[in-house]
Amino acid sequence: MSKSYLKTQPDEKGFFGKYGGSFIPPVLEASIAEVAKAYEKLKNSPEFIQEIKYVRKHYQGRPTPVSYAKNLSEYCGGAKIYLKREDLNHTGAHKLNHCMAEVILAKHLGKKKVIAETGAGQHGVALATAAAYFGLECEIHMGEVDIQKEYPNVVRMKILGANVIPVSHGLKTLKEAVDSAFEKYISEADTSLYCIGSVVGPHPFPMMVRDFQGVVGFEAREQFEELAGGVPNKVIACVGGGSNAMGIFSGFIDNKDVELWGVEPLGVGTKLGEHAASLTFGSEGIMHGFNSIMLKDEDGEPAPVYSIASGIDYPSVGPEHAYLKDEGRTHIGLCDDEEAVDAFYKLSQLEGIIPALESAHAVAFAMKEAKKMSKDETILVNLSGRGDKDIDFVVEKFPIPNAQF
Repeated sequence: MSKSYLKTQPDEKGFFGKYGGSFIPPVLEASIAEVAKAYEKLKNSPEFIQEIKYVRKHYQGRPTPVSYAKNLSEYCGGAKIYLKREDLNHTGAHKLNHCMAEVILAKHLGKKKVIAETGAGQHGVALATAAAYFGLECEIHMGEVDIQKEYPNVVRMKILGANVIPVSHGLKTLKEAVDSAFEKYISEADTSLYCIGSVVGPHPFPMMVRDFQGVVGFEAREQFEELAGGVPNKVIACVGGGSNAMGIFSGFIDNKDVELWGVEPLGVGTKLGEHAASLTFGSEGIMHGFNSIMLKDEDGEPAPVYSIASGIDYPSVGPEHAYLKDEGRTHIGLCDDEEAVDAFYKLSQLEGIIPALESAHAVAFAMKEAKKMSKDETILVNLSGRGDKDIDFVVEKFPIPNAQF
């Protein structure tokens, strides 16, 4: 019997094929090697496994359910749409799945502080929550544009005790927040741990975050079997860096009968700077310590990107996503701002579930796919987060439509 995909990827140097690896300044090599060694030891520790299980069940509220979106399915008139409800995970998104584990790792390493970037603020809120729970300091770097768009999450981080650092250079969004957080980490690596918010960065972070997020897929597979029988025809998730997608893909990746779809943000157009669809329009390149597919400007540097959803406007993508696309195991879909907002309101008014704008990209694409499929086929969407953080922004820019379907 062949080994599970998750047991064979990445290799010992953190490569998924030609993607991944660790391209970091010499000053960080010892610190990152320490993290990799600690993770390899910790992930098989019975004490660590028990602690994670306890936290997930008694604090996070896992398992999150799988819900049949009956009204949305009937509206689309094709395949049945199911939702993995990560919006019901504590703090309102999938991010806490890896943040709790990363802070446990920080404590194991004797660190006093965790540092991170955030775009939509969900990772920042989750890490601030985990730091509060385990008694560590927390510092979150966030672009000034995103601070304005996602202000409710900024307030939540501050209430939780985090120090929020505004980032004012460049486009003042997610890439610049990563740059800023990395710079701070370099100066404090002895006493701090950089808790990356997605399946990006130097090895071991893409593997580590995927492993921690795998709980989403393993739960969903078992729940879907119980609720609908068998496995879904398609599993769909939004992709920026790609942590929620790799989480749910993990549960189905060894079953070749299940199509895995990552949905990228098309924004407002196909020109550079109008979207953040790295896998669709990008090429191979290194940034933030890893080799993957990225959007580049004419000088070969990371290009400006845009999406209505702050959590997925990143000019690259997790190296495992690049590998899986090259291997033909995953498919890439696109969703523009208008479609995402339409899905945001449709899911809200048909199902009583307000999704995050990031998750709305996956819902929108699922709606399009469902209409092409038969009524006996099924789609499972990773509803990666709830939309509390987005409601002020959406309502201001896109007036609430009448619920006439």
